[in-house]
Amino acid sequence: MGQQAQTPMMKQYLKIKSQHEDAFLFFRLGDFYELFYEDAKRAASELEITLTSRGKGEDAIPMCGVPHHSADGYMATLIEKGYKIAICEQVENPKSVKGVVKREVTKVLTPGTWMNDKQIGAKENHYIVSVALDNAKAYGLLRCDVSTGEVSVTPGTGDWDELYEEIVASQAREAVLPPDFPARLQEQLQKQAHVVVSIEEKAEKIAAYDALIAHIDEPVLHAAFARLLHYLLATEKQALNHLQQVVYVPADAYLKMDEHAKRNLELTETLRDKKKRGSLLFVLDQTMTAMGGRLLRKWLERPLMRQSTIEARQQTVQLFLDHYFEREALRDALKEVYDIERLAARVSCGHVNARELVQLKRSLMKIPELQQQAARIDTSFLTRWFGEVESFQTLVTLLDSSISEDAPTSVTDGGLIVTGFSEKLDQYRAASRDGKKWISALEQKEREQTGIRSLKVGYNKVFGYYIEVTRANTHLIPEGRYERKQTLTNAERYVTPELKEKEALILGAEEKMVELEYELFTNVRKEVAEYLPHLQRFAHHVSEMDVLASFAVVAEANQYVCPHLNDTRDVTIEGGRHPVVETVIQRGSYVQNDIDLTGSRDMLLITGPNMGGKSTYMRQLALTVVMTQIGSFVPATSAALPIFDQIFTRIGAADDLASGQSTFMVEMLETKDALMKATKQSLIILDEIGRGTSTYDGMALAQAIIEYIDEHIGAKTLFSTHYHELTTLAESLPTLRNVHVAVAEKDEDVVFLHQVIEGAADRSYGVYVAKLAGLPDAVTERARTLLQTFEQPALATKEVAAVTEEVTEYTPVQLPLFQTDEEIARKETRTVKSGEKAVLDKICEVDLLHVTPFQALEHIQAWQKQLRNQRK
Repeated sequence: MGQQAQTPMMKQYLKIKSQHEDAFLFFRLGDFYELFYEDAKRAASELEITLTSRGKGEDAIPMCGVPHHSADGYMATLIEKGYKIAICEQVENPKSVKGVVKREVTKVLTPGTWMNDKQIGAKENHYIVSVALDNAKAYGLLRCDVSTGEVSVTPGTGDWDELYEEIVASQAREAVLPPDFPARLQEQLQKQAHVVVSIEEKAEKIAAYDALIAHIDEPVLHAAFARLLHYLLATEKQALNHLQQVVYVPADAYLKMDEHAKRNLELTETLRDKKKRGSLLFVLDQTMTAMGGRLLRKWLERPLMRQSTIEARQQTVQLFLDHYFEREALRDALKEVYDIERLAARVSCGHVNARELVQLKRSLMKIPELQQQAARIDTSFLTRWFGEVESFQTLVTLLDSSISEDAPTSVTDGGLIVTGFSEKLDQYRAASRDGKKWISALEQKEREQTGIRSLKVGYNKVFGYYIEVTRANTHLIPEGRYERKQTLTNAERYVTPELKEKEALILGAEEKMVELEYELFTNVRKEVAEYLPHLQRFAHHVSEMDVLASFAVVAEANQYVCPHLNDTRDVTIEGGRHPVVETVIQRGSYVQNDIDLTGSRDMLLITGPNMGGKSTYMRQLALTVVMTQIGSFVPATSAALPIFDQIFTRIGAADDLASGQSTFMVEMLETKDALMKATKQSLIILDEIGRGTSTYDGMALAQAIIEYIDEHIGAKTLFSTHYHELTTLAESLPTLRNVHVAVAEKDEDVVFLHQVIEGAADRSYGVYVAKLAGLPDAVTERARTLLQTFEQPALATKEVAAVTEEVTEYTPVQLPLFQTDEEIARKETRTVKSGEKAVLDKICEVDLLHVTPFQALEHIQAWQKQLRNQRK
């Protein structure tokens, strides 16, 4: 190691770095955070900043740095990329220390503990999870949002893959795991789910936090909580007083949806571009507060299974619908309520500034207005949402009398405290103000006595106060009047003994004033922290009020209805619509569809053309279920549904290149989850199963899956397919019904009606869709010709099968692909029997565009019977 590395400062750096090997060490030197060695090389590359060196030649040490006042942006970039940052600050005043200033790591930033609102999103939670394992292969999973103090725990006894799915479904940025956590899953979390993995050995209880989890008995959940506490105390470097009471979330308390289902249904973001716009959250989110937006997202991810709670939400939504003016007045008041939940957490962590305390005060001052409007809607709302608010009046008074409305964001530059709050502070301010008046008078006096109109008295932090005279006027200064202080290119700066004396008085007063203001501010902050539990509970009430009012607004705007819950497993939806699709097309143009899954009718086999709306039809049922079980009204004319325990989906086609899985493998894995985990109370949505392999393979798998669901599961199921041969299953499976998407066809034009009706379709119209997509005419015409060619053997096969019903022995023949001219002439000259002519006449009379496929089959069966009778 070179000479530079042996300096006291570098020894200090290396010692601290050895304690934080897995993090970038931001080492404070003056006004910069500096990074050295490998940290510097990687940071320079990731942040695209200049890499320099400390020293020269063989002793040169790679080095880069960022200004401390703008470091947040650089840190956010590294955190977003999955790195950790150890912030090493100077903990001694350099002016009072000889030698190397003492430095310590004051905080470790990680992807799961990052609390900067600008980066994590106001309406999004930012979770870190913790896991504990026991010898019985049971696990405890804890989820925490450090920025709000929210904590919840869930027990599990499933396999490792189930635990992996739970971690991924929580959308955590970081997972704190025990050392014996399976390496395979660690790698999956890092590479596939992009979750940062941190190992924490300690899982012993910490007595100071026992009260938060004392109401929960399971030891494995206590261990998961303790593991997180040890990790957070090591990274936050302070008490975690803002952590809320741990919420116990049983595995069967909420409707389960794995990551595939949430992604396929586009609950919170779209499949294509991962944006909120175009998702169900985008449609439902008319919340006025950040807290409400976060709660709505949580509700969407965890729909309820308790009927009483769902119906209680529905009743509140109806009350908001019945009281339009009061609801809108309440929502207007909510506009001025800031994020109390995160403000409370920042108070506890010591991160809150004076301006944010003003925001807290303004939020609490809206309580009387909120109470007034809520009481006009329903008096029970006062006890439900405003039971503890009386205690906030003292807090509002404290903040109003102490914190300045115009306070800056910095808490160390003064200007925080209201005049009159502290007599000593007012005295310092008076001294500073009088001194500055004297400075102003001095400037005017010196101009008059020297005759230099451009003379000015200025100030900077390095030289203090000074008298500045341009070089062109220095000859006008009387001899010995000033003492030279600094020479500039175009001016000279001077001081006088009297100016130095006043400077000492002014700066002394200002320094004491700033120190006292900060002390007073921290005292106020401590008093505010005493209200932390009350603030957190009120924040939850505000967010609940906000979400339910939002449901009413959306229901009113989109003509939603209140769904009825039943315990019969029947699903009856009349005039159902897709909540997202109907908002992006012309109003009123969405084609409504009914869904009937009543009695023994558990499964719908959906056939019809591409672009006909099969996937939309299936998704709208799943989204209606989700909306129902979060307490929202739904897009339909009427709806009655049971409470589902799980939703499984297989929609769309995509490779999982990261794990080396083909489209077909992804399809089979998602289908496996449904077949292995679904119950009779589940909803299964399967779209085009088997299309990733050969026709016969796919058809065989699709039929086997349908039969398995019918025989072993009995779940309500929507199954769309282009394998029209499967429609015959309706004859052997009493729980299955055929429905299809209607099409109007005339000549060579096809119109997709997007109407789902009873019966089976016999065509997929893929060539027509290709034509609509704009493929060259030569391609679509050639495809049409080939399609006719491919279909002829199939027709011939059907004819042979029909013959075998009447003839037990036959000689196989090679059916020609094309008819000869001789055969055509012979057919044209054949005499038609009178009975056959009657059948032909009936065929000519049928209007195919106005009969259902099932009616067409009935006609064909009757005609076939007549023809067979003729041949006898």
